[in-house]
Amino acid sequence: MAQAMAKTGEGARESFAALLEESLGTSESLEGTVVKGRVVAVENDMVTIDVGLKSEGRVALKEFAQPGQPAELKAGDTVEVYLERMEDKNGEAVLSREKAKREEAWTQLEKAFNDQQRVTGVIFGRVKGGFTVDLNGAVAFLPGSQVDIRPVRDISPLLGTPQPFQILKMDRSRGNIVVSRRAVLEESRAEARSELVANLKEGQVLQGVVKNITDYGAFVDLGGVDGLLHVTDIAWRRINHPSEALQIGQTVTVQVIRFNPETQRISLGMKQLEADPWEGVEAKYPVSARFKGRVTNITDYGAFVELEPGIEGLVHVSEMSWTKKNVHPGKIVSTSQEVEVMVLDVDPQKRRISLGLKQCLDNPWETFLDKYGPGTELEGEVKNITEFGLFVGLPGDIDGMVHMSDLDWNKSGEEAIAEYKKGDRVKVKVLDVDIEKERISLGIKQLASDPFESATAGMKKGDVVTCTVTQVTDGGIEVAVGEGFTGFIRKSDLSRERSEQRPERFAVGEKVDAKVTQIDRGSRRISLSIKVREMEEEKQAMAEYGSSDSGASLGDILGAALKRRQQGEE
Repeated sequence: MAQAMAKTGEGARESFAALLEESLGTSESLEGTVVKGRVVAVENDMVTIDVGLKSEGRVALKEFAQPGQPAELKAGDTVEVYLERMEDKNGEAVLSREKAKREEAWTQLEKAFNDQQRVTGVIFGRVKGGFTVDLNGAVAFLPGSQVDIRPVRDISPLLGTPQPFQILKMDRSRGNIVVSRRAVLEESRAEARSELVANLKEGQVLQGVVKNITDYGAFVDLGGVDGLLHVTDIAWRRINHPSEALQIGQTVTVQVIRFNPETQRISLGMKQLEADPWEGVEAKYPVSARFKGRVTNITDYGAFVELEPGIEGLVHVSEMSWTKKNVHPGKIVSTSQEVEVMVLDVDPQKRRISLGLKQCLDNPWETFLDKYGPGTELEGEVKNITEFGLFVGLPGDIDGMVHMSDLDWNKSGEEAIAEYKKGDRVKVKVLDVDIEKERISLGIKQLASDPFESATAGMKKGDVVTCTVTQVTDGGIEVAVGEGFTGFIRKSDLSRERSEQRPERFAVGEKVDAKVTQIDRGSRRISLSIKVREMEEEKQAMAEYGSSDSGASLGDILGAALKRRQQGEE
């Protein structure tokens, strides 16, 4: 009996030991897993939880709270917690609600990752290269390049706001999760783009956000699709660079000008939504009317002047100054300068207005003519010497020209022009003023009387004059008439007799009598003839002293005439 009881007691001890070992083994296997527990008490921001172990555990109450809300927990509630250790140094089970939520989140995230589904998370911090995201308890990494489709300068508006993310990769063993907000936006953008493109048509008015600015225009995001807003279509007024009117991130209202469904290129315009200032431009800006405007742009060929926003006219370089002909427009006007201009021409079809700057100033040639008419004597500086004359500076900052033929009465133009040099002060006489051609003709020789006119005064064709031989040539002789003016006797006019028509029988300095046959004031030359004089004298002698038919020889008749002439002179 005693032996039986001993055996029974020994079996009970073995059974209890087995049960204890089983219990402990099971409990130890629970470490690192999520278990269910019952809330025993909620005291001093701590929650006491019984998870079926020999000791209870405590968890901070805040771990049960939802973001931004207080924790609502009471005794008897069943909760899931993460069992870290069976007991700590105080003999209590080490539990964590946060880790339980994380484990639960990982399970859900893995399922979403495998199914390629979006997950909801909250960006809550910044780390090197990106940001941290709370995915319902699990912490994920959001690279900076995956925040948005375009770079985001300020991420503050995105912090603390639940948003959809796409899981790019995850490793549970290492606890790494990489997510992307950009992938979600691109997917949504593609859907919006398809819908927008399908309904897009020319003339449609849309709202968009300026995405990028270049030298030639701005790209506007219409909500999934970009359109180009060219710099010339931003406003009716001149805009040199799009940044003058737009900035990145600005919301603008635009109109679709052109749309190519094949290339999906969209051209946008802003000025098309405003009234065209060129309508009725001819009535607003009639020809010859004067207006004030602002210089907006200067080029090599002129300057553009804004008459009103959207209306510009061109002042060609030839219409900028009466006197400055070969000067760059930038030397006459400057950008933003206010100037007075006159309307010269209006072309509404080509949207062009021609303006004049000099027309609003006094015409210096008209002013000069009013003060210094033809015949006026002035003094000026030789500004330039050309092969055909001198340019002389005159009052009013204009130049007049002395043609080489108006330099000297007697010298050739080449000889006379060689006597002048740039900078000389000379006296001139105004000969003519041509306002239309902007020319003033001057003369220097006209300051003195014409010696040719003086020499030929009273002289007429048929007069006999005494000349002095100055040069003997093969074609005749050159003679001086009066006060040094040149005449010429051709070889055939040297004598009535052909045998005597030899220039070499005359010597320089010899005096001869000849009859004037022509006075050419244009070439300033006198044509003479000894032959005509002899023939006239013969004819006269024959008339006075008889005829050769009466028996007297020609020599007798001429001899008698010559003798009588000598007596008369004595």
